[in-house]
Amino acid sequence: MKNYFIVAFLSLLLYTPTLQAQHSVARDWNEELLSAIRNDFARPTVHARNLFHSAIAMYDAWVIFNNPSQTVFLGKTYGNYTCAFNGITTPSNPVAAQHETISYAMYRLLTHRFASSPGAATSLASFETLFTSYGYDSTFTSTDYSSGSYAALGNYLANEIINFGLQDGSNEQNGYANQFYTPSNNPLILELYEDNSTINPNKWQPLAFDVYIDQSGNPFPLNTPDFLSPEWGEVIPFSLKTEDLEIINDGFDCYIYNNPGAPEYIQDSNNNDGIDDPYKWHFALVSLWSSHLDPADNTMIDISPGAIGNLDTTQFPQTFQEYQAFYDIYQGGDPSVGRSLNPVTNMPYTPQMVKRADYARVLAEYWADGPDSETPPGHWFTIMNYVSDHPLVQKRLNGSGPILDDLQWDVKCYLVLGGAMHDAAINTWGLKGYYDYVRPISAIRYMAGKGQSSDNTLPSYDPHGLPLIPGYIELIETGDALAGTADENVGKLKVYAWKGPDYINDPTTDIAGVDWILASKWWPYQRGTFVTPPFAGYVSGHSTFSRAAAEVLTLLTGDEYFPGGMGTFDIPQDNFLVFEKGPSAPFTLQWATYRDASDQTSLSRIWGGIHPPIDDIRGRIIGEKIGIDAFNKANQYFVLSTEEFDTKTTRIYPVPFTDQLTIETENDQVSNLEIYSIDGRLLFTEIINSNQKTFKIPNLQTGIYFLKAYDFNGKVILQEKVIKN
Repeated sequence: MKNYFIVAFLSLLLYTPTLQAQHSVARDWNEELLSAIRNDFARPTVHARNLFHSAIAMYDAWVIFNNPSQTVFLGKTYGNYTCAFNGITTPSNPVAAQHETISYAMYRLLTHRFASSPGAATSLASFETLFTSYGYDSTFTSTDYSSGSYAALGNYLANEIINFGLQDGSNEQNGYANQFYTPSNNPLILELYEDNSTINPNKWQPLAFDVYIDQSGNPFPLNTPDFLSPEWGEVIPFSLKTEDLEIINDGFDCYIYNNPGAPEYIQDSNNNDGIDDPYKWHFALVSLWSSHLDPADNTMIDISPGAIGNLDTTQFPQTFQEYQAFYDIYQGGDPSVGRSLNPVTNMPYTPQMVKRADYARVLAEYWADGPDSETPPGHWFTIMNYVSDHPLVQKRLNGSGPILDDLQWDVKCYLVLGGAMHDAAINTWGLKGYYDYVRPISAIRYMAGKGQSSDNTLPSYDPHGLPLIPGYIELIETGDALAGTADENVGKLKVYAWKGPDYINDPTTDIAGVDWILASKWWPYQRGTFVTPPFAGYVSGHSTFSRAAAEVLTLLTGDEYFPGGMGTFDIPQDNFLVFEKGPSAPFTLQWATYRDASDQTSLSRIWGGIHPPIDDIRGRIIGEKIGIDAFNKANQYFVLSTEEFDTKTTRIYPVPFTDQLTIETENDQVSNLEIYSIDGRLLFTEIINSNQKTFKIPNLQTGIYFLKAYDFNGKVILQEKVIKN
């Protein structure tokens, strides 16, 4: 339905990269996983875990075959689980062995994980089709790899990851059901527009539906969905640090990493104008931004990278006053100023003027759960895949070192990104479960039921009421169109906002628009069968996932910019929005950097009515830390374990060399040679023919290095320390 494109440097708007005719086996299985996620319930925590565990399976199945990197799980103790591995016969064809092991591991793991999915019939059949297309036998289920069977090794690896997952804190064996959490508030029955003024306004409120359809379009078996994963902080992470963990008992043990402190709670004071209360300001801003969602509003904005993006993390607000300066409560957006030049073309970014209403509505839907409902973690995997396909990308880890083949690049990228998404889910949902913070639909309707909090001399005053903001939040007076036939609404609050799903019968033809409505009937910009994700708001999962992914992509590619200096996504006219008809004209989402895309994601959730700013910024800050930590953690597995140079019975002696190195081996069949730094980083690799013994080593400083040579079967035939003079 939607197509993701990256713009190359020769034509910023018209160029579409040529996709590779054939992908690695890891990429094939990742695409299968993303398709299965699209056919499953929209569970960001569960699917972040699926993406990560799949990444471990593929990485370990790749790394064990004569590669100097280290496994993550196989043969290791991971968390509280030990996965034994006794080694396996060196294959005559390592590439084929990797392919077979990866495929059996992924087939078994995904078939297990999606067996109970609402789309199981489709997903499991698709897994089978890919698996058998490789010529593999799905009836072979042995896990005994002692005979040298790589199929059995794949089955064994999958079985061990499955067993690990049954005791990793996710409660997978009981369908990921909550064990201890109970909501503080009774459900809000949406279709009744009942008075919501008796809830605890600082706590999450369940929503009751006639029919609930989740963000992926799946009918939900219950019409009052439970809080998704409030105890997820207990799940075993990838790179989250124990020194950043607090275990706080608030009815149950909450595992809290990187605690940002409490969100804004509503104030009881009668001394302030309502808008001076941070709680009321944050949620009033969400209502005001809802007024931007009418395509009849001709306000135009430049959405090119020349006008938006380029925020510095030092600009993230900390104090209430800084929040007020950072977010434009009336016009929308943040203080970003864009970039003067595309660093690849050295030319200015072309302005792109778009209706603010079209831009805001598209953002709310595009970033909600990915182009095809693969949830936010999966969405960033689709971006990673398309970046990998771009012809301008050189697959050098962190932008340096040797160019990696497709399989090595994919398994390493998936491990880093999967680890970051998994940690972001653990960190975010741990906070959500502990702080249990209210969503805008509940907070705004609660305050509307109380009255107004700006002027105690006016009707309907209550310290917990909405702040009055002329033109956006006002009292209903006699003669007002909303007053009612018997003036029953006089003295109540009205808001100028998106009118909601009651005004949409056919989303392919109808537009709700913006007008004055009863504040007690305020809606987020979402489907009426979904309204708001079924879990607390603080902190924003989208902000955390996206910022973590942006840091990962920046570190993996060694470049903060999308290939060619700009990434894009084309939006067709009247054939993109799902909630209502639109947009009114075609345009292209554009981002210079991965962080710009992440920041846009965060704003989308405010325009969508899902999060106030307090949920956003603290998620971005945590996500940045998670992304960097995940890359650094994964990099520890990617480097050579230099201890083996001192423990193995190989020739270890200093060989002085300058620009040329002559190697000595007992076997002339040398296929390739690698040189590593003293800390185990791969610096140089070269495929060489059987007669070559001397070759040039460029750009190495004086020092000690490690050298490995392989024969054509992938066996190490030389391992030594070398010294460059």
